[in-house]
Amino acid sequence: MNTIYGYWRCSTDHQDQERQIRALKDAGCEKIVGDKITGTSNYGDREELSTLLAEIQEGDLLILSELSRLGRTSLLMQIELDKLIKKGVNVRTLDKRLDTTSMSKEIVGLIVSIMGYCAEQELSQIKSRTSEGRAVALSRGVKFGRKRKYDQYQIAEVMQKKSEGQGLGTIAKSLGMSRSMVQRIVRQEVAV
Repeated sequence: MNTIYGYWRCSTDHQDQERQIRALKDAGCEKIVGDKITGTSNYGDREELSTLLAEIQEGDLLILSELSRLGRTSLLMQIELDKLIKKGVNVRTLDKRLDTTSMSKEIVGLIVSIMGYCAEQELSQIKSRTSEGRAVALSRGVKFGRKRKYDQYQIAEVMQKKSEGQGLGTIAKSLGMSRSMVQRIVRQEVAV
């Protein structure tokens, strides 16, 4: 084997990649790269993975903490794994579910299909739980989105000037606001 690569991925900036990096180092990876991006993202958006896939060569080994680091769908996993295998690259997961150095192509295909299906189901459950949580929060009155950058006094001023016939740009300039903020205030107050 030539070089042992490791790839980690975290879905958000709030997740810590250290656990994956430590496990990849312990597995003997010589070069470790990763992306902080969702597993459902396009491969072209994963800069480090794209660079790694272009750089990795025949005889190299790619180690992943789990196959879902390559993608959240069976199809994405199968496509990327096929590309790597055709290139002569071996792939191993730290969870010991996949090791192309010791498995036949048929078994690899079966395992990737099953693991891809499991990853798709897990993603579906995450989306469902998130949606349910959002609905419960909304029913309790939780407000989503960014906080207002204006107060009731500013709303009253905007509406007063608007009723006097002043234009949105004039109101914005006189109150030190952006035109779009004045427009948002007017739109929200008219809807109430």
